[in-house]
Amino acid sequence: MDLNTITDVRDARRREPWRPGDAWLGGGTYLFSEPQPHLRRLIDLSRMGWEPLTRHADGSLEIAATCTIAQLSRFGRRQLDAPAAPLFEQCCRAFLASFKIWNMATVGGNLCNGLPAGPMISLTAALDGTCLLQAQDGSTRRVKVADFIVGAGVKDLAEGELLRSVTLPGRALECRTAFRQASLYRLGRSGALVIGTLDPVDGSLAVTVSAATVRPFRLWFPLPPDREQLRLAIDDAVRPGEWFDDIHGLPPWRRHMGLRLAEEVRRELTNLTEEGVR
Repeated sequence: MDLNTITDVRDARRREPWRPGDAWLGGGTYLFSEPQPHLRRLIDLSRMGWEPLTRHADGSLEIAATCTIAQLSRFGRRQLDAPAAPLFEQCCRAFLASFKIWNMATVGGNLCNGLPAGPMISLTAALDGTCLLQAQDGSTRRVKVADFIVGAGVKDLAEGELLRSVTLPGRALECRTAFRQASLYRLGRSGALVIGTLDPVDGSLAVTVSAATVRPFRLWFPLPPDREQLRLAIDDAVRPGEWFDDIHGLPPWRRHMGLRLAEEVRRELTNLTEEGVR
């Protein structure tokens, strides 16, 4: 879609003062998907030269905001030697997107849109990711992904602040993972997406509920809970108004699927074989 209110596109390397009507341009798949009448200038990040994916000496993985979904998918399938590697492809495949979008859409853009069904939010929140945010004066701060998304489309971003990267701790990459997704339609947007991670060191279990909720909820248990403990923990964490409501699913259905998928994840990671999850 043409953005007929845009009068200028600037290179982000020039570090010009931020002004009203500015927006960061990464892949542009959201910006160019619908009218943006409030925008006047785009600040292009494509030439910043950030390395898409960097594995650090401590085992952590830093994902640049400009890393595309296609790059992340290839890295998870071909280069990442860790138990959590399959989760990268599962979350990439959770996109309702063509290969063209895969090659343009960025991890940072998906997070900064803050949409409940954003699978990069699900991935990075589940793996205990931390956002590196950079202000206009060059100062930086860090915030957990689970806290960065405040609500549906609402982020912890100040005016002109930039998401530089997301870092996943090495310990999270060593976890066993389980992934469940539900939609009202076979190729529809995620109505509920639940990820579980089991720490091989201390046996702790984390269950992250997203897509069904207005923001990701990551629940950590020092020891795997039983079915009732998990259900109570989710109901205690997610208030009634925080189950998302749109054409892709009503709140009661989203809650039902969130609880069901969470139980399936718990069973898979704790090697339970009981039948009849309801």
